[in-house]
Amino acid sequence: MTSFARRRITGVAAAAVAAVVAIVVVSAASPVFWRVSTQAEFLRGRADNVSIDAGGRLLLGPNAERVHATGLPFLWSLVQTEGALWVGGGAPGAVYRVPPAGEASTVLDGASGDVQALAVGAGGTVYAALSPGGLIVALDARGTRRDVFDAEEPYVWALATGSDGSLYAGTGNPGRIYRIPPDGSAALLYDTGAAHVRSLAVDAQGRLIAGTGSPGRVLRLDAAGRAFVLLDTQHDEITSIRLARDGAVLALAAGGAAAPISAGPPPAAAAASATPVVTTSVSVTVTASAPATPAAAPSGPSTGAAAPSTALGGAVYRIAPDGIWDVVWQSTADTPYDAVIDADGAVVVGTGPDGKIFRVQGRPRTTVLLTRAAAGQVTRFVDGPDGQTYFTTANPGNLHRLASSRAGSGTYVSDVHDARTVATWGTIRWRASTPGNSSVRLHTRAGNTAVPGETWSPWSEAYTVPAGTAISSPKARYLQWKAEFEGAGVAPALFSVTAAYLPRNLAPEVTQVTVHPPGRVNLRAFPTDPPIAGLDAERDPAAPPPAPGAAQTPTLGRQVYRKGLQSFAWEARDPNDDPLRFEIRYREETAAEWRVLQRDLTTRLFTWDTTSTPDGTYVVRIVATDAGANAPGQALTALRDTAPFDVDNTPPRIVVESLTPSGNQVRVRLLVSDAQSTLDRVEYRVDPDHWQAAYPADGIADEREERFELAVAAADVDRLVLRVTDAMRNTATASAR
Repeated sequence: MTSFARRRITGVAAAAVAAVVAIVVVSAASPVFWRVSTQAEFLRGRADNVSIDAGGRLLLGPNAERVHATGLPFLWSLVQTEGALWVGGGAPGAVYRVPPAGEASTVLDGASGDVQALAVGAGGTVYAALSPGGLIVALDARGTRRDVFDAEEPYVWALATGSDGSLYAGTGNPGRIYRIPPDGSAALLYDTGAAHVRSLAVDAQGRLIAGTGSPGRVLRLDAAGRAFVLLDTQHDEITSIRLARDGAVLALAAGGAAAPISAGPPPAAAAASATPVVTTSVSVTVTASAPATPAAAPSGPSTGAAAPSTALGGAVYRIAPDGIWDVVWQSTADTPYDAVIDADGAVVVGTGPDGKIFRVQGRPRTTVLLTRAAAGQVTRFVDGPDGQTYFTTANPGNLHRLASSRAGSGTYVSDVHDARTVATWGTIRWRASTPGNSSVRLHTRAGNTAVPGETWSPWSEAYTVPAGTAISSPKARYLQWKAEFEGAGVAPALFSVTAAYLPRNLAPEVTQVTVHPPGRVNLRAFPTDPPIAGLDAERDPAAPPPAPGAAQTPTLGRQVYRKGLQSFAWEARDPNDDPLRFEIRYREETAAEWRVLQRDLTTRLFTWDTTSTPDGTYVVRIVATDAGANAPGQALTALRDTAPFDVDNTPPRIVVESLTPSGNQVRVRLLVSDAQSTLDRVEYRVDPDHWQAAYPADGIADEREERFELAVAAADVDRLVLRVTDAMRNTATASAR
């Protein structure tokens, strides 16, 4: 198995996270407004040389200047020594020395394994770890190479050097830590029991801080190799360890738990949120950092490693010297690889898969999308010899400098908005500040595929009127906008963008109709007149339509039986979220003409008083219409019919055909019939307190007409009472005489 961080960088596909931006839905007859105005909404788009601050403003960000293009796909490691930067990556494995001013030189090239980690030793020696292969070599500026240690494990992910000149190496798989003193006599310091040791650093007291993968833990080791767990996370691995001057430890964790984390004991694993979230802690204090030893992102197979999570996201933890930890930053969409603490004490976090760089500062903590590198992942930071911050990237593998000045131009491309059907675009308007000669120009494009491509329309000409300009892109299901910023020496800002559109009206749908048993109705939950739910449904044609999503079924109370009442309930939906009104129609099963039973219902429950309706078999039709939300001629309807059901309010008929004496008994012959329903039960009694069931002559009461024969004592004939109930609970009684 590969470790999480490298798997996320080199994977051929990334998980897409569906998100819904601020949309105000009125109806299909009125425009729908897609509004983007908050940081969370803007973060769903793609920013180039554009920052997104905590207040939801788009601003020109700092330049991420490319210093050196290595030609490699990945750079994993970055250190600074003797006034020069050293970068390592692959594939194939290579190390480059890049002075602040001057040409880069190749120190190591064509190595069999990627350079996963670099560390600086005494006298400016740079150690490089090659994986797979598990070989550590020492390099100097002239390119002289010396083998230092050949691990049994296939991978060396992390290197760190101690004040005594010892070199520490973290391996995988399994995850072990080796100590290599200056004399080269390597020895196992600690077996973590984890699949990987992903990151290492040595604190001011000479203690080793290690981050592991599978599980993602932070350990502290003393000189004797005794370990103490500082932090046990629910994440897959600790991608980087950084040290602050106040003794705090910054630990970057990737994968695994993507739900919001609260300080205290590690939370239970939770599913990833449907919407990307970036949050910060409110109780973190860090100061300017001392030089930190780099950590690397793993690669290559590792037999027996636990399968890493495929979830995006991660967190940055701050572990105080007393062991109390807080979450500085966390995201469900962006994976953190490394961090640095700038001169103002802010934490700068490099992430993937979109190369975003976040800056976290203040109290309460606020997060700013500082800039975005022209790469997939920001893998490593270092403070350069000129006092500026440098970083490496993957996809492609380049070295960049984070400039202190703002970029002169930038571009922001919004998330793709789904209108859910082909839409007619209206106007686009925006709120911006453009001091001096600065400008903000917007463009749009549209298409009918969820991912923009060559089948989409080209970007429109620039819209220049912020108060509102008609969108010129063709009718389509999806829309996207782009903002271009220009401002040499000044800072234009974009606050919000609103695009209006009219979706094509789609027909509603009645998805289900339920016919309740005859007489079974619900009381209203609150005392009203009438008390039966649905018996006097709201049907005022002049009443405004209910808001989309509003409850359209009355709150129901307990169920009761009321003879002659028949209740119907139904479910309906509208793809445009239009409010619906309903019409109830009925007809006899054998008739062709539909009659209107009720109009202009807004509820989805109706109770029919059938006592004034002739007995028969009927069908009811539910008609849903979105006419209240659409112009005349554009409204659409949906129909759904019930199965045939009986209306029967007439009791059965009892005929005593004969009374035949037989000894001391009388045989009573009955003919029981019902014009509409089958017979449910026939009973008789001679004792006022006891009813006795009677069974038809053919043994089963399954017809509308049945014959019965009873034998009663001759003395009881005058007291004999007969009772018949049909399937609709109509009841008739008669005496034997």
